[in-house]
Amino acid sequence: MNSSAGNAARILGASLRALLALTVLCGVLYPLAVTGLAQGLFPHRANGSEVTESGRVIGSSLIGQRYDLPTEPGRSTAPAPDLKWFQPRPSDGLSGNTLNTRYRLLVSGATNLAGDNAKLIASVKAARAAVVRDNSTPGHPVGPADVPPDAVTSSGSGLDPDISPAYALLQTRRVAERNHLPVGEVRKLVERHIQGRALGFVGEPRVNVLALNSALRELGRR
Repeated sequence: MNSSAGNAARILGASLRALLALTVLCGVLYPLAVTGLAQGLFPHRANGSEVTESGRVIGSSLIGQRYDLPTEPGRSTAPAPDLKWFQPRPSDGLSGNTLNTRYRLLVSGATNLAGDNAKLIASVKAARAAVVRDNSTPGHPVGPADVPPDAVTSSGSGLDPDISPAYALLQTRRVAERNHLPVGEVRKLVERHIQGRALGFVGEPRVNVLALNSALRELGRR
């Protein structure tokens, strides 16, 4: 009887020591080591890749955000895009919410709708019509064939911070007109913000919308 109680006490003691050791190792030392390495080697990325402007954080370069007009009080319809800014990709995610005011998503992810899904087809057609309408300027109409795929479809995450150079350049005349800026200057601004493929061969050339709009704001202040 005493022997059984002694064995149980030894097992319990060993279990508690193992729990304490693993708690210190995995719950304290490992997180501190990883955090220290991240802050030392990649501080910008470790802190959320925050983008600041005039000393104020305006977003993250890794997370897309919308540029919409203020919602009118009492109206439940989706806000209209503010056409003086470059617009991101559509933000169709897994579900909507009223908490995230920067991007209309609660759960990040793709819609997973098939290519022949009627809802997806209707969404793409509506988005294409909106891009054509919004970006056509006097003397420079935009045709449906001019609209790139990323202008009418959301990304796999639904939070893509980038658009293709083709979509950014498509918006140049409209943005220049709305901000009373020369088209050539706005085009050069876009070209300066085109990022090449990672490592020279991974992915596609892209333009970060947040960085582009931040630069556009600075251009408008000159």
